[in-house]
Amino acid sequence: MENSIFELQYALDTFYFLMTGALVMWMAAGFAMLESGLVRAKNTTEILLKNIALYAVACTMYMVCGYMIMYGGDLFLSGIAANGVTGAEEPATYAPSADFFFQVVFVATAMSIVSGAVAERMKLWAFLVFAVVMTGFIYPMEGAWTWGGNAVFGMYTLGDLGFSDFAGSGIVHMAGAAAALAGVLLLGARKGKYSASGQVNAIPGANLPMATLGTFILWMGWFGFNGGSVLATASVESANSVAVVFMNTNAAAAGGLIAALLVARIMFGKADLTMALNGALAGLVAITAEPSTPTALQATLFGALGGVLVVFAIITIDKMKIDDPVGAISVHGVCGFLGLMLVPITNPLTEDGGASFSGQLIGAATIFFWVFVTSLVVWAIIKAVMGIRVSEEEEYEGTDLSECGMEAYPEFTTK
Repeated sequence: MENSIFELQYALDTFYFLMTGALVMWMAAGFAMLESGLVRAKNTTEILLKNIALYAVACTMYMVCGYMIMYGGDLFLSGIAANGVTGAEEPATYAPSADFFFQVVFVATAMSIVSGAVAERMKLWAFLVFAVVMTGFIYPMEGAWTWGGNAVFGMYTLGDLGFSDFAGSGIVHMAGAAAALAGVLLLGARKGKYSASGQVNAIPGANLPMATLGTFILWMGWFGFNGGSVLATASVESANSVAVVFMNTNAAAAGGLIAALLVARIMFGKADLTMALNGALAGLVAITAEPSTPTALQATLFGALGGVLVVFAIITIDKMKIDDPVGAISVHGVCGFLGLMLVPITNPLTEDGGASFSGQLIGAATIFFWVFVTSLVVWAIIKAVMGIRVSEEEEYEGTDLSECGMEAYPEFTTK
Protein backbone atom coordinates (compact mmCIF):
# COMPACT_ATOMS: atom_id res chain seq x y z
CA MET A 1 0.00 0.00 0.00
CA GLU A 2 2.75 2.44 0.96
CA ASN A 3 4.58 1.57 -2.25
CA SER A 4 1.46 2.29 -4.31
CA ILE A 5 1.01 5.67 -2.60
CA PHE A 6 4.65 6.53 -3.26
CA GLU A 7 4.30 5.57 -6.93
CA LEU A 8 1.20 7.73 -7.29
CA GLN A 9 2.88 10.72 -5.64
CA TYR A 10 5.95 10.15 -7.81
CA ALA A 11 3.83 10.15 -10.95
CA LEU A 12 1.81 13.21 -9.96
CA ASP A 13 4.83 15.24 -8.86
CA THR A 14 6.71 14.32 -12.03
CA PHE A 15 3.75 15.31 -14.19
CA TYR A 16 3.39 18.59 -12.31
CA PHE A 17 7.11 19.29 -12.70
CA LEU A 18 6.94 18.69 -16.44
CA MET A 19 3.82 20.80 -16.96
CA THR A 20 5.17 23.76 -15.00
CA GLY A 21 8.44 23.40 -16.90
CA ALA A 22 6.46 23.60 -20.14
CA LEU A 23 4.85 26.81 -18.87
CA VAL A 24 8.29 28.27 -18.18
CA MET A 25 9.44 27.18 -21.64
CA TRP A 26 6.45 29.09 -23.04
CA MET A 27 7.93 32.21 -21.42
CA ALA A 28 10.54 32.08 -24.20
CA ALA A 29 7.70 32.92 -26.59
CA GLY A 30 6.67 35.73 -24.27
CA PHE A 31 10.14 37.25 -24.31
CA ALA A 32 10.28 36.91 -28.09
CA MET A 33 6.94 38.68 -28.53
CA LEU A 34 7.66 41.37 -25.94
CA GLU A 35 11.09 42.22 -27.31
CA SER A 36 10.09 42.12 -30.98
CA GLY A 37 7.18 44.43 -30.18
CA LEU A 38 9.42 46.96 -28.42
CA VAL A 39 12.09 47.20 -31.14
CA ARG A 40 11.78 48.86 -34.54
CA ALA A 41 10.36 46.83 -37.42
CA LYS A 42 13.74 46.62 -39.16
CA ASN A 43 15.14 44.58 -36.25
CA THR A 44 12.25 42.15 -35.72
CA THR A 45 13.59 39.07 -37.50
CA GLU A 46 16.92 39.23 -35.72
CA ILE A 47 15.36 39.58 -32.26
CA LEU A 48 13.10 36.60 -32.97
CA LEU A 49 16.03 34.52 -34.18
CA LYS A 50 18.07 35.45 -31.12
CA ASN A 51 15.30 34.32 -28.79
CA ILE A 52 14.69 30.95 -30.36
CA ALA A 53 18.41 30.30 -30.93
CA LEU A 54 19.40 31.17 -27.37
CA TYR A 55 16.81 28.69 -26.11
CA ALA A 56 18.42 25.93 -28.16
CA VAL A 57 21.92 26.96 -27.04
CA ALA A 58 20.84 27.04 -23.39
CA CYS A 59 19.29 23.57 -23.57
CA THR A 60 22.41 22.12 -25.19
CA MET A 61 25.01 23.81 -22.98
CA TYR A 62 23.13 23.01 -19.78
CA MET A 63 23.01 19.37 -20.85
CA VAL A 64 26.69 19.26 -21.78
CA CYS A 65 28.12 20.89 -18.66
CA GLY A 66 25.77 23.35 -16.93
CA TYR A 67 23.73 20.84 -14.94
CA MET A 68 26.88 19.05 -13.84
CA ILE A 69 28.43 22.31 -12.60
CA MET A 70 25.28 23.40 -10.80
CA TYR A 71 24.20 20.14 -9.16
CA GLY A 72 27.04 17.69 -9.57
CA GLY A 73 25.25 15.43 -12.04
CA ASP A 74 26.87 14.10 -15.20
CA LEU A 75 23.98 14.10 -17.62
CA PHE A 76 25.91 14.17 -20.88
CA LEU A 77 28.46 11.43 -20.16
CA SER A 78 26.71 9.08 -17.78
CA GLY A 79 23.04 9.94 -17.96
CA ILE A 80 20.69 10.10 -14.99
CA ALA A 81 20.15 7.05 -12.85
CA ALA A 82 16.62 5.83 -12.21
CA ASN A 83 16.76 6.97 -8.58
CA GLY A 84 18.20 10.39 -9.26
CA VAL A 85 21.39 12.03 -10.41
CA THR A 86 24.20 9.49 -10.65
CA GLY A 87 25.63 8.99 -7.18
CA ALA A 88 22.53 10.16 -5.29
CA GLU A 89 22.11 8.41 -1.93
CA GLU A 90 18.31 8.59 -1.65
CA PRO A 91 15.55 8.03 -4.22
CA ALA A 92 14.08 11.14 -5.83
CA THR A 93 10.40 11.94 -5.31
CA TYR A 94 10.03 12.76 -9.01
CA ALA A 95 11.75 11.73 -12.22
CA PRO A 96 15.25 13.31 -12.23
CA SER A 97 15.00 14.04 -15.94
CA ALA A 98 11.96 16.19 -15.11
CA ASP A 99 14.17 18.16 -12.72
CA PHE A 100 16.71 18.68 -15.51
CA PHE A 101 13.98 19.91 -17.85
CA PHE A 102 12.62 22.29 -15.23
CA GLN A 103 16.09 23.68 -14.51
CA VAL A 104 17.09 24.13 -18.14
CA VAL A 105 14.15 26.39 -18.95
CA PHE A 106 15.24 28.66 -16.08
CA VAL A 107 18.68 28.98 -17.68
CA ALA A 108 17.08 30.03 -20.95
CA THR A 109 15.01 32.64 -19.10
CA ALA A 110 18.14 34.26 -17.67
CA MET A 111 19.66 34.48 -21.14
CA SER A 112 16.44 35.87 -22.64
CA ILE A 113 16.79 38.89 -20.37
CA VAL A 114 20.11 39.71 -22.02
CA SER A 115 18.57 39.60 -25.49
CA GLY A 116 16.25 42.56 -25.04
CA ALA A 117 18.82 44.85 -23.43
CA VAL A 118 21.33 44.55 -26.30
CA ALA A 119 18.72 44.69 -29.06
CA GLU A 120 19.04 46.64 -32.32
CA ARG A 121 22.83 46.99 -32.45
CA MET A 122 24.54 43.75 -31.40
CA LYS A 123 25.94 41.19 -33.81
CA LEU A 124 23.91 37.99 -33.81
CA TRP A 125 26.86 35.61 -33.62
CA ALA A 126 28.60 37.59 -30.88
CA PHE A 127 25.40 37.27 -28.86
CA LEU A 128 25.21 33.52 -29.41
CA VAL A 129 28.87 33.04 -28.45
CA PHE A 130 28.13 34.81 -25.18
CA ALA A 131 25.04 32.63 -24.72
CA VAL A 132 27.28 29.55 -24.82
CA VAL A 133 29.40 30.84 -21.92
CA MET A 134 26.50 32.30 -19.95
CA THR A 135 24.36 29.16 -20.01
CA GLY A 136 27.23 26.68 -19.81
CA PHE A 137 29.33 28.28 -17.08
CA ILE A 138 28.44 31.71 -15.64
CA TYR A 139 24.85 30.92 -14.63
CA PRO A 140 25.56 27.35 -13.44
CA MET A 141 28.34 28.58 -11.15
CA GLU A 142 26.16 31.05 -9.27
CA GLY A 143 23.38 28.48 -9.34
CA ALA A 144 25.70 26.00 -7.63
CA TRP A 145 26.37 28.50 -4.85
CA THR A 146 22.66 29.15 -4.30
CA TRP A 147 20.22 26.39 -5.25
CA GLY A 148 23.06 23.86 -5.50
CA GLY A 149 24.12 24.56 -1.90
CA ASN A 150 27.85 24.70 -2.65
CA ALA A 151 30.23 26.98 -0.76
CA VAL A 152 31.19 30.16 -2.62
CA PHE A 153 34.86 29.77 -3.64
CA GLY A 154 35.07 27.15 -0.86
CA MET A 155 34.52 29.82 1.81
CA TYR A 156 30.87 30.03 2.87
CA THR A 157 27.43 28.70 2.02
CA LEU A 158 24.90 31.40 1.23
CA GLY A 159 22.08 29.39 2.79
CA ASP A 160 23.95 29.24 6.09
CA LEU A 161 24.27 33.02 6.03
CA GLY A 162 20.52 33.48 5.74
CA PHE A 163 20.07 33.74 1.97
CA SER A 164 16.85 32.52 0.37
CA ASP A 165 15.51 32.88 -3.17
CA PHE A 166 12.44 30.70 -3.71
CA ALA A 167 12.15 30.87 -7.49
CA GLY A 168 14.92 33.15 -8.70
CA SER A 169 14.45 36.91 -8.28
CA GLY A 170 18.21 37.08 -7.86
CA ILE A 171 19.47 33.74 -9.17
CA VAL A 172 17.69 34.05 -12.52
CA HIS A 173 16.44 37.60 -13.03
CA MET A 174 19.12 39.74 -11.41
CA ALA A 175 21.77 37.46 -12.90
CA GLY A 176 20.37 37.98 -16.39
CA ALA A 177 20.25 41.73 -15.81
CA ALA A 178 23.86 41.79 -14.57
CA ALA A 179 25.04 40.04 -17.74
CA ALA A 180 22.93 42.43 -19.82
CA LEU A 181 24.38 45.49 -18.04
CA ALA A 182 27.93 44.34 -18.73
CA GLY A 183 27.12 43.89 -22.42
CA VAL A 184 25.31 47.22 -22.76
CA LEU A 185 28.20 49.13 -21.17
CA LEU A 186 30.63 47.78 -23.75
CA LEU A 187 28.15 47.96 -26.60
CA GLY A 188 27.05 51.56 -26.28
CA ALA A 189 23.73 53.20 -27.08
CA ARG A 190 21.78 53.05 -30.30
CA LYS A 191 22.44 55.84 -32.76
CA GLY A 192 20.12 58.76 -32.09
CA LYS A 193 19.09 57.63 -28.61
CA TYR A 194 20.98 60.40 -26.85
CA SER A 195 21.68 63.83 -28.32
CA ALA A 196 24.93 65.74 -27.85
CA SER A 197 23.17 67.98 -25.34
CA GLY A 198 22.25 64.98 -23.22
CA GLN A 199 18.60 64.81 -24.23
CA VAL A 200 17.00 61.36 -24.17
CA ASN A 201 15.15 60.61 -27.40
CA ALA A 202 12.40 58.02 -27.32
CA ILE A 203 12.65 55.26 -29.94
CA PRO A 204 9.14 53.73 -30.08
CA GLY A 205 8.61 50.03 -30.62
CA ALA A 206 7.01 48.86 -33.84
CA ASN A 207 4.30 46.57 -32.53
CA LEU A 208 2.70 47.27 -29.17
CA PRO A 209 -0.03 44.63 -29.63
CA MET A 210 2.75 42.05 -29.92
CA ALA A 211 4.49 43.46 -26.82
CA THR A 212 1.21 43.23 -24.90
CA LEU A 213 0.69 39.64 -26.04
CA GLY A 214 4.23 38.86 -24.90
CA THR A 215 3.49 40.26 -21.46
CA PHE A 216 0.34 38.15 -21.15
CA ILE A 217 2.36 35.05 -22.14
CA LEU A 218 5.02 35.87 -19.55
CA TRP A 219 2.35 36.46 -16.90
CA MET A 220 0.87 33.05 -17.66
CA GLY A 221 4.26 31.33 -17.79
CA TRP A 222 5.18 32.79 -14.41
CA PHE A 223 2.67 30.46 -12.75
CA GLY A 224 4.98 27.64 -13.83
CA PHE A 225 8.07 29.63 -12.87
CA ASN A 226 6.92 30.20 -9.29
CA GLY A 227 4.42 27.38 -8.89
CA GLY A 228 6.79 24.72 -10.15
CA SER A 229 9.40 25.84 -7.62
CA VAL A 230 7.27 24.27 -4.89
CA LEU A 231 8.66 21.05 -6.44
CA ALA A 232 5.62 18.95 -5.55
CA THR A 233 1.84 18.94 -5.58
CA ALA A 234 0.77 15.40 -4.60
CA SER A 235 0.18 16.06 -0.90
CA VAL A 236 -2.20 18.33 0.99
CA GLU A 237 0.64 20.53 2.20
CA SER A 238 2.29 20.93 -1.20
CA ALA A 239 -1.05 21.44 -2.98
CA ASN A 240 -1.95 24.23 -0.56
CA SER A 241 1.47 25.79 -1.11
CA VAL A 242 1.04 25.68 -4.88
CA ALA A 243 -2.35 27.39 -4.60
CA VAL A 244 -0.89 30.18 -2.44
CA VAL A 245 2.00 30.68 -4.86
CA PHE A 246 -0.34 30.95 -7.86
CA MET A 247 -2.57 33.40 -5.99
CA ASN A 248 0.33 35.61 -4.89
CA THR A 249 2.03 35.54 -8.27
CA ASN A 250 -1.11 36.82 -9.93
CA ALA A 251 -1.73 39.41 -7.22
CA ALA A 252 1.78 40.82 -7.48
CA ALA A 253 1.54 41.20 -11.25
CA ALA A 254 -1.76 43.03 -10.94
CA GLY A 255 -0.40 45.30 -8.21
CA GLY A 256 2.69 46.07 -10.25
CA LEU A 257 0.75 47.01 -13.36
CA ILE A 258 -1.72 49.26 -11.52
CA ALA A 259 1.04 51.05 -9.61
CA ALA A 260 3.20 51.63 -12.69
CA LEU A 261 0.20 52.89 -14.66
CA LEU A 262 -0.71 55.37 -11.93
CA VAL A 263 2.85 56.61 -11.48
CA ALA A 264 3.27 57.07 -15.23
CA ARG A 265 -0.04 58.98 -15.40
CA ILE A 266 1.11 61.31 -12.63
CA MET A 267 4.57 61.84 -14.14
CA PHE A 268 3.78 61.98 -17.86
CA GLY A 269 0.14 63.01 -17.89
CA LYS A 270 -0.76 60.04 -20.07
CA ALA A 271 -1.51 56.35 -19.65
CA ASP A 272 1.77 54.74 -20.77
CA LEU A 273 1.24 51.20 -22.08
CA THR A 274 4.93 50.24 -22.04
CA MET A 275 5.27 51.32 -18.40
CA ALA A 276 2.16 49.32 -17.54
CA LEU A 277 3.61 46.23 -19.21
CA ASN A 278 6.91 46.64 -17.40
CA GLY A 279 4.99 47.25 -14.17
CA ALA A 280 3.32 43.86 -14.42
CA LEU A 281 6.67 42.19 -15.07
CA ALA A 282 8.27 44.15 -12.22
CA GLY A 283 5.61 42.86 -9.84
CA LEU A 284 6.22 39.32 -11.03
CA VAL A 285 9.98 39.63 -10.56
CA ALA A 286 9.56 41.16 -7.10
CA ILE A 287 7.35 38.32 -5.80
CA THR A 288 9.50 35.55 -7.31
CA ALA A 289 11.98 35.47 -4.42
CA GLU A 290 9.24 34.44 -1.97
CA PRO A 291 5.69 33.87 -3.25
CA SER A 292 4.72 31.21 -0.69
CA THR A 293 4.64 33.16 2.60
CA PRO A 294 2.99 36.56 1.94
CA THR A 295 -0.74 37.09 2.17
CA ALA A 296 -2.54 38.09 -1.02
CA LEU A 297 -2.61 41.71 0.15
CA GLN A 298 1.10 41.67 0.96
CA ALA A 299 1.86 40.16 -2.45
CA THR A 300 -0.18 42.91 -4.13
CA LEU A 301 1.70 45.58 -2.18
CA PHE A 302 5.07 43.98 -2.96
CA GLY A 303 4.15 43.92 -6.63
CA ALA A 304 2.98 47.54 -6.45
CA LEU A 305 6.31 48.52 -4.91
CA GLY A 306 8.04 46.88 -7.86
CA GLY A 307 5.72 48.70 -10.26
CA VAL A 308 6.57 52.08 -8.73
CA LEU A 309 10.28 51.32 -8.60
CA VAL A 310 10.55 50.17 -12.21
CA VAL A 311 9.23 53.48 -13.58
CA PHE A 312 11.87 55.46 -11.72
CA ALA A 313 14.54 52.89 -12.56
CA ILE A 314 13.84 53.10 -16.31
CA ILE A 315 13.98 56.92 -16.20
CA THR A 316 17.16 56.94 -14.11
CA ILE A 317 18.98 54.40 -16.27
CA ASP A 318 18.04 56.39 -19.36
CA LYS A 319 19.47 59.54 -17.77
CA MET A 320 22.70 57.61 -17.15
CA LYS A 321 22.80 56.99 -20.93
CA ILE A 322 22.53 53.24 -20.50
CA ASP A 323 20.43 52.26 -23.50
CA ASP A 324 18.09 49.37 -22.71
CA PRO A 325 15.38 49.18 -25.40
CA VAL A 326 12.99 47.01 -23.40
CA GLY A 327 13.75 48.05 -19.81
CA ALA A 328 15.18 44.62 -18.95
CA ILE A 329 17.85 45.89 -16.56
CA SER A 330 15.27 47.87 -14.59
CA VAL A 331 12.63 45.13 -14.54
CA HIS A 332 14.83 42.14 -13.83
CA GLY A 333 17.84 43.74 -12.14
CA VAL A 334 16.47 46.49 -9.92
CA CYS A 335 13.23 44.67 -9.11
CA GLY A 336 15.08 41.38 -8.74
CA PHE A 337 17.12 42.96 -5.98
CA LEU A 338 13.94 44.39 -4.47
CA GLY A 339 12.41 40.91 -4.44
CA LEU A 340 15.39 39.51 -2.53
CA MET A 341 15.19 42.24 0.11
CA LEU A 342 11.46 41.68 0.64
CA VAL A 343 11.89 38.00 1.60
CA PRO A 344 12.73 38.50 5.33
CA ILE A 345 9.54 40.51 5.84
CA THR A 346 7.32 37.44 5.46
CA ASN A 347 9.91 34.66 5.81
CA PRO A 348 12.39 35.72 8.52
CA LEU A 349 15.38 33.59 9.41
CA THR A 350 14.66 30.79 11.92
CA GLU A 351 16.14 27.41 12.73
CA ASP A 352 13.93 25.92 10.04
CA GLY A 353 15.08 28.28 7.30
CA GLY A 354 14.06 31.67 6.01
CA ALA A 355 16.16 34.72 5.27
CA SER A 356 17.89 37.63 6.97
CA PHE A 357 18.49 41.06 5.46
CA SER A 358 22.25 40.64 5.80
CA GLY A 359 22.11 37.22 4.16
CA GLN A 360 20.06 38.61 1.29
CA LEU A 361 22.53 41.46 0.78
CA ILE A 362 25.48 39.07 0.75
CA GLY A 363 23.71 36.73 -1.64
CA ALA A 364 22.67 39.54 -3.97
CA ALA A 365 26.20 40.97 -4.01
CA THR A 366 27.68 37.53 -4.72
CA ILE A 367 25.34 36.89 -7.64
CA PHE A 368 25.65 40.35 -9.13
CA PHE A 369 29.43 40.73 -8.93
CA TRP A 370 30.14 37.21 -10.16
CA VAL A 371 27.84 37.50 -13.17
CA PHE A 372 28.71 41.12 -13.96
CA VAL A 373 32.49 40.72 -13.77
CA THR A 374 32.66 37.41 -15.63
CA SER A 375 30.24 38.69 -18.27
CA LEU A 376 32.26 41.87 -18.70
CA VAL A 377 35.37 39.78 -19.30
CA VAL A 378 33.61 37.51 -21.79
CA TRP A 379 32.00 40.42 -23.63
CA ALA A 380 35.41 42.16 -23.82
CA ILE A 381 37.06 39.07 -25.27
CA ILE A 382 34.31 38.65 -27.86
CA LYS A 383 34.59 42.35 -28.72
CA ALA A 384 38.35 42.04 -29.25
CA VAL A 385 38.11 38.84 -31.31
CA MET A 386 35.06 39.34 -33.54
CA GLY A 387 33.41 42.59 -32.49
CA ILE A 388 30.03 42.87 -30.81
CA ARG A 389 28.39 45.78 -32.64
CA VAL A 390 27.13 46.04 -36.18
CA SER A 391 28.39 48.91 -38.34
CA GLU A 392 26.62 52.27 -38.33
CA GLU A 393 25.29 51.60 -41.83
CA GLU A 394 23.97 48.16 -40.83
CA GLU A 395 22.32 49.64 -37.76
CA TYR A 396 20.63 52.26 -39.93
CA GLU A 397 19.37 49.68 -42.42
CA GLY A 398 18.36 47.28 -39.66
CA THR A 399 19.86 44.08 -38.35
CA ASP A 400 17.21 42.03 -40.15
CA LEU A 401 18.98 42.58 -43.46
CA SER A 402 22.58 42.66 -42.26
CA GLU A 403 22.38 39.70 -39.88
CA CYS A 404 19.55 37.56 -41.27
CA GLY A 405 19.10 38.61 -44.88
CA MET A 406 15.33 38.84 -44.55
CA GLU A 407 12.72 41.22 -43.25
CA ALA A 408 9.85 40.48 -40.87
CA TYR A 409 7.45 42.75 -42.77
CA PRO A 410 8.64 42.83 -46.42
CA GLU A 411 5.26 43.99 -47.73
CA PHE A 412 5.59 47.27 -45.87
CA THR A 413 9.11 48.08 -47.04
CA THR A 414 9.45 51.06 -49.31
CA LYS A 415 12.01 50.68 -52.09
